[in-house]
Amino acid sequence: MKSLYEQTGGTFSENGNGHLIPDLSYAPAEQFPIGVWGQRRKKYLREYHRGLYDGLLLTGKLDQHLSAIDEQAQARYDLIVEQMKKAQGITELLKSENPFIWIQEMNGICDTARELVNTEIIFA
Repeated sequence: MKSLYEQTGGTFSENGNGHLIPDLSYAPAEQFPIGVWGQRRKKYLREYHRGLYDGLLLTGKLDQHLSAIDEQAQARYDLIVEQMKKAQGITELLKSENPFIWIQEMNGICDTARELVNTEIIFA
């Protein structure tokens, strides 16, 4: 009678002592780029949603999930920054005329965009 391992396609090799050793191999997972947003999501899942984190990790889908979140979050961040710059009249002219005001305004916009992305995507 075949074991469940053999029934599902597993094979064994005999070592020098007459023991059967399962033929196990590890196929490296596909590489996915994970940026800052993906790292934030990973930390959040690991700390607050351990079941989801472990499930994604065990199925080999964690990096794919983090990469997708990273892309989505970056696109949303860029869109929010551009919309807020337009709404507040932050232009390249302001940047050249008064760089300190431009930096101050851009820092505020970036902070707001980061918080919105964290709330809408990373911590959702």
